[in-house]
Amino acid sequence: MTHYFVYDVFTDQPFGGNQLAVFPDATKLPEGDLQKITQEFNFSEVTFVYPPADPSHTARVRIFTPTMEIPFAGHPTIGTAIALHDQGHQGDMVLELGVGPIACRVDDSGAAFTTSAPLERLATPAPALVAAALGLPVNAIRTDRHAPVQCSLGLPFVIVELTDAEALNSCKPALDQIERGAALHPGGLDFALYAYTRSDKIIFARMFAPLDNIPEDPATGSAAATLAALLTEIEKTSQNLIIHQGAAMGRPSQIEAKTQNGVPVSVTISGTAKQVMAGRLVY
Repeated sequence: MTHYFVYDVFTDQPFGGNQLAVFPDATKLPEGDLQKITQEFNFSEVTFVYPPADPSHTARVRIFTPTMEIPFAGHPTIGTAIALHDQGHQGDMVLELGVGPIACRVDDSGAAFTTSAPLERLATPAPALVAAALGLPVNAIRTDRHAPVQCSLGLPFVIVELTDAEALNSCKPALDQIERGAALHPGGLDFALYAYTRSDKIIFARMFAPLDNIPEDPATGSAAATLAALLTEIEKTSQNLIIHQGAAMGRPSQIEAKTQNGVPVSVTISGTAKQVMAGRLVY
């Protein structure tokens, strides 16, 4: 039997934020079952923890979505770090992810990680395509600060600024248009869409990745990090953003993203997590 824990991440309240299942010792799980186990939970991600390749690091962490293994994601990194802290790991950690080692700071108030991965700009999807994929008129897309851009710090998203909260609340993703976007821009895997509005440092965001079996995500740390790096590059100044997500789903979350301007931009993502369940795999 293998134990697991379920955390709600980027919230300090149960039943908010983004759900994450963590297997703190996955060494006895068959490789071929990891994807099936993830599908059984039907969360946006599940993490499996192994001994590190480098003994000076804390752990090696593999992240699975319902359809694939991915090299990096924000709420699994924060949630796994907090789960390991709750299991007795003290002080700072280094987690080995698919993008390389990630340093994490963990204490009783939450966790933070910093990445200096270079921002990759993969494509500039047409605003009309992005609007259609979001189920919006094209005039709901704001382009004066930046046009829609598909970019990545390890996981690709189409980052798109909308005109106002009404447009953000009106998003009704169209699967056929998202499939069209994925075909036109295959480097982005699933044409995941991260739509946001901004007022100074306050961001309201929604993320849709239905081709990865994630109709909507309540908290997306990797997209928050990508947005923060993008805005830092565009505005050529460090950012200190508070990102609200998940309200439309009844799972409100809050992510803090801070950057240091440089080449590459350094991004720190921080947040909290609440354990809500524990169990064991018995098959």
